[in-house]
Order: sequence, then C-alpha cells, then structure tokens
Amino acid sequence: MFPADCYNEWKKHHISNVYSMNTSETPQNVHEQIVALLPRLRRFARNLTRDPHDADDVVQVAVERALSRLDQWRSDARLDSWMFKIVRNAWIDELRSRRRRDQVFLGEEAGENVGADSMASETELMSVQSAMARLPEDQREAVSLVLVEGLPYREAAEVLDVPIGTLTSRLARGREALQALLGTGGEAT
Repeated sequence: MFPADCYNEWKKHHISNVYSMNTSETPQNVHEQIVALLPRLRRFARNLTRDPHDADDVVQVAVERALSRLDQWRSDARLDSWMFKIVRNAWIDELRSRRRRDQVFLGEEAGENVGADSMASETELMSVQSAMARLPEDQREAVSLVLVEGLPYREAAEVLDVPIGTLTSRLARGREALQALLGTGGEAT
C-alpha cells in the first residue's frame, strides 16, 4: 500500500469511529461548520494577535489541530466555543515559541517615525480596532469573545479557562477602557 492509501484508510476508519461515538453529525457537516466559522475565528485571532498575518497563521494551526482531533470534541459542546479555545491555545503556543527563540516580530514601520506616531495618535481619532489593540490581553480576549463574537459569559469563561466572575470583571474593565480610549464616556482606570 502507498502511504496515501494508508492515510486514507486510517482517516476513513478514524473519522467513522469519531462520529459514531461522539455525535450524530456527519464528518462533512462538521467540516462545513468549521469552514463557516472561519471569518469569526479569523476576527478573534486578529484581536488576539493584533497582526493579520499572525492571525491567519494561528487560524490555520487551529483548524489543523481541530481536524486532527475531532475525536476530542464533545457533541454536547458548541463547536464555535471549542474552536475559539483552540485558536487561543494556538496563539499561546506561538507566543511561548517566540519567547524560546528570543525573537521579536515587529512590522516594518515599527522603527520609523516614533515621534510622529505619538503626535498622530493625539490628533487623529482612534479606530475601534486600534483601541482593542491597546487593551491588556486578558481584557481584549474577554471583549472579543463576548462583545464581538457573541459567546455567552459561561462559554467565554470556559474558553479562557477562568471563573465567570473573572470574565465579568475583565469584561467590565475592558468596556470602561474602550469607552475612555474612544472618547465615548467613562473614565480611564
């Protein structure tokens, strides 16, 4: 047997076992649902990474992980919550990997016009996207999952692996910070 034939046979057997044990969904239906989630996964990844290229890479890694580990998805759990958690974990893994490599990835313009950036930020209105990028990571994750992606508090807390009270306080601080940054009321803390 050629390696591709072995893989296809394993995949056929593996996927049929996964779905017969865990869910009534067909493999094709779950794959279609994952494809339908891609815009939301990408938006969430962009909020986490603050870089569109990193976001695309993280989503790709997350989808690969999800497809290879479909047997770990519980049919009673929401697929989107499971996928958001995989995206977040993929980003955490990437950050750890970067620290180990001791490399810093900055955009080309990061070293240019440092003084002009601070003046421009004072004179131009800030977009929601740049305001989100200024939030601390824990607040940005909470705001992104609840306010942008529409996850219920309980599920967002599960994705972030925190108690619901912690999620609620991060969300409240994130909202206040966004309001202050966007100049829509509220005080900066």
